[in-house]
Amino acid sequence: MERILFAWSGGKDSALALYTLLQEGSWEVAGLLTTVTEGYQRISMHGVRLELLQQQAEALGLPLELVWIPQHCDNGEYERRMQEVLERYLSQGVHAVAFGDIHLEEVRSYRERNLARLDMGAIFPLWGKAPAELVRRFIALGFRAVITCVDTAMLGREFAGREIDAQLLAELPAGVDPCAENGEFHSFVYAGPIFRRPIAFTRGEKILRENRFFYCDLLPA
Repeated sequence: MERILFAWSGGKDSALALYTLLQEGSWEVAGLLTTVTEGYQRISMHGVRLELLQQQAEALGLPLELVWIPQHCDNGEYERRMQEVLERYLSQGVHAVAFGDIHLEEVRSYRERNLARLDMGAIFPLWGKAPAELVRRFIALGFRAVITCVDTAMLGREFAGREIDAQLLAELPAGVDPCAENGEFHSFVYAGPIFRRPIAFTRGEKILRENRFFYCDLLPA
């Protein structure tokens, strides 16, 4: 069984991609690779607290590998820090990283290009699937997730903090990718078929950052 790293954001696409890989039974996940922003102690972009990320990893029964990046991190610094971690796993016989990307060609090319420099491969379990079908499958499988961040340039702030369910899908405006592949929103998965137990939390303060991104803070219960 080939050992791989899994790029884990804590959100719904990550969870469904990991579920898909585990169902295939051909891969051993050596670790969950997550970028965390220094100072904030939160998952980059998603805004989820480190403590909740750690609880996710524990509930999944998988090791967590953190890549710490500075606030306002540029691509060069991000790539340098990521490469340090990947080289360590490469020396341990891990030759591929799996991602939850669905259809953005430029994102896939960027990942493949960076990994190729290390002679590593990329795996995309959800690639090419219809986003609406994927999110419906996510819900049908029993996954539970909440929206943690909304890009208000593409979606109303009232969606922050909402459960991802059939009702939410019905209310998404036309033109919004239901899997938010264009960055419309980010999420936190707290239960589902790959979790040993649900993760308890409460919704906290809602705040606008950079005059654009509206966050709903999740507090460990």
